[in-house]
Amino acid sequence: MIHLLLAIIYLAFISLGLPDSLLGSAWPSMYQELDVPVSYAGIISMIIAAGTIVSSLQSDRLTRRLGAGKVTAFSVALTAAALFGFSISRSFWLLCLWAIPYGLGAGSVDAALNNYVALHFESKHMSWLHCMWGVGACLGPYLMGYSLSQGSGWNAGYGFVAAIQIFLTAILLFSLPLWKKRSSESLDSQTGGGRPLTLRQIFRIPGAKAIMLCFFCYCTLEQTTILWASSYLTLYKRIPAETAAGFASVFFIGITVGRALSGFIAMKFSDTQMIRLGQILVAAGVFTLLLPGGPAISLTGFIIIGLGCAPIYPSIIHSTPEHFGPDKSQAIIGVQMASAYVGTCLMPPLFGVIANGITVALLPVFLFAALIFMILSHELLVRNAAVAAAN
Repeated sequence: MIHLLLAIIYLAFISLGLPDSLLGSAWPSMYQELDVPVSYAGIISMIIAAGTIVSSLQSDRLTRRLGAGKVTAFSVALTAAALFGFSISRSFWLLCLWAIPYGLGAGSVDAALNNYVALHFESKHMSWLHCMWGVGACLGPYLMGYSLSQGSGWNAGYGFVAAIQIFLTAILLFSLPLWKKRSSESLDSQTGGGRPLTLRQIFRIPGAKAIMLCFFCYCTLEQTTILWASSYLTLYKRIPAETAAGFASVFFIGITVGRALSGFIAMKFSDTQMIRLGQILVAAGVFTLLLPGGPAISLTGFIIIGLGCAPIYPSIIHSTPEHFGPDKSQAIIGVQMASAYVGTCLMPPLFGVIANGITVALLPVFLFAALIFMILSHELLVRNAAVAAAN
């Protein structure tokens, strides 16, 4: 039964990734049909991000009341409804309206699933599950591209992904007894009772601010690389735009393959060691970008950065119950997710201002600064945990 539940969670992580890259892949067709400026994609993206922040902060309250299984099923159903709304929308403002449940569903399921896996499964599964998210993120644009190439339009692409999410919702509903059985056998009983923690209480927990900053910096590094890699290659390295787009995609390949490999490496190393290994690789990738040379150097740099990012996100999440205790892990992971989305919203646009006002050549410097703050905050977290354990 445990293996069946784990398989269902793997499917849930694929479904998490499916919608994440749909907007970017469909927008070149959408904005023309909707007759809006190309920049309006940012408005929809910000609404979705705001919803994920709100629902992430409420994940502790919801999970304590309903349990991880019900929260996951409800959140996927909410996302499915939002995607269906996208599929029948013909105006920009309707898309903005449907973006609200889109974000609310994504944030809850992300926090609930991550905490559940951190509590109940080994570190290797956390890496492999996030690898499945990468598979879903790669499949989303493919499904949208197929719909567009067949002349069905972007609405049909969203409808197809909505159908997949509805099917997954049905599977999750039928699997609810498995979640309850697993919860009664494990540490989930420690998180099911009691009152949810307020933000003020969370901030007072030793190490909470450090892990929030660590997550903020990680997502700053990851999302800034995703958004600006092509521009860096085109505007600074003078690589043709079509070639640069292909080169930038190797970051996704690096992070997805890296997470598959991380699952095996995690059998031998602790979460802290995995995070440090990732940080070393990211630093090596950033320094590679600074080396003089042709496209091969830049390609290698982005691959190494992707490989370095691979173990950091899942290892930080998996170590949360160990650092803060199972009774606080859901609340901490909720604010971690919120910090991640804040970093995703604010920092890539900030680099855009820097690139526009100064030069895009500063991308490696910006990434290195984010890495330094990530390292400092993580080491502070580890030190606090060691002091707490000693006392």
